[in-house]
Amino acid sequence: MTTPGPTPPAAPAPRISRYAAFTTDPRAGNPAGVVLDASGLSDDEQLGIAARLGYSETAFVLPGGEPRTHRLRYFSPKAEVPFCGHATIATAVALAEREGPGEYVFFTPAGQVPVGVEREGDELRATLTSVTPRIEDIAPGDLAEALAALDWPAAELDAEYPPRIASAGARHLVLAAGTRERLAALDYDFERQRALMERLGLTTVHLFWHDPDTGVFHTRDPFPVGGVVEDPVTGAASAAFGAYLRSLGFVREDARLTFVQGEDLGRPGTVTVTLRAGDPRVRVAGTAVRIPAEADD
Repeated sequence: MTTPGPTPPAAPAPRISRYAAFTTDPRAGNPAGVVLDASGLSDDEQLGIAARLGYSETAFVLPGGEPRTHRLRYFSPKAEVPFCGHATIATAVALAEREGPGEYVFFTPAGQVPVGVEREGDELRATLTSVTPRIEDIAPGDLAEALAALDWPAAELDAEYPPRIASAGARHLVLAAGTRERLAALDYDFERQRALMERLGLTTVHLFWHDPDTGVFHTRDPFPVGGVVEDPVTGAASAAFGAYLRSLGFVREDARLTFVQGEDLGRPGTVTVTLRAGDPRVRVAGTAVRIPAEADD
């Protein structure tokens, strides 16, 4: 009779960090999970971790083959997504805490995303450079369905800003609210909006209002395809929105924009978007801070 050998030791549980992006307050901004060593994790295990955390996205980091080069995957509680800006900012800050500020290169499902991290006093600030963006029209019937799911009358849109689908790594339907009150009153049909977004391949519906007095854009992002009602502060949507504003001539080719988000959720955050003449890509910058109330797993 063959004597069974010793049972191999179980693989160590992945170390999961939690960060709030686009803020210096761990109670604000957009929370993200970060797994700095996801080697050996299956798709189901990554999805399970993202679902357990319950954040809009969790980033999983894999070796990229060169120093400061990494592969990134992003999972919402429901599915993998091609790109996530706030989780990219959080990951870059987490890596900089371990390896020091500087330049990183992330290979994402959406393409190559360079990220630079700088120290500003006690804070780390990351700037990602998006993939080349695209702007598309939306069919009238699809727009009507999106507005019906939102319960937004077409008359309450800002007619100056035409609806478009914009992408800089992930697809977003961009809609302009006519007033700040319209933007604040968000109570939509989750399943109806999810079905439309899945059919169109959308990641969020990017809603915004432009404050004519300050020049600041206030934004919101319903995210039913990710299994959450709203993504608090969205880097990927901000990149797409910056491309939208430039493509339609609302800002200069060379511009620096401020987007404020999360106010209506009690998690305010600020996103800085930079556009450069001659470069179609969009730069999205923000800080990130570890969430200390939840210890790493």
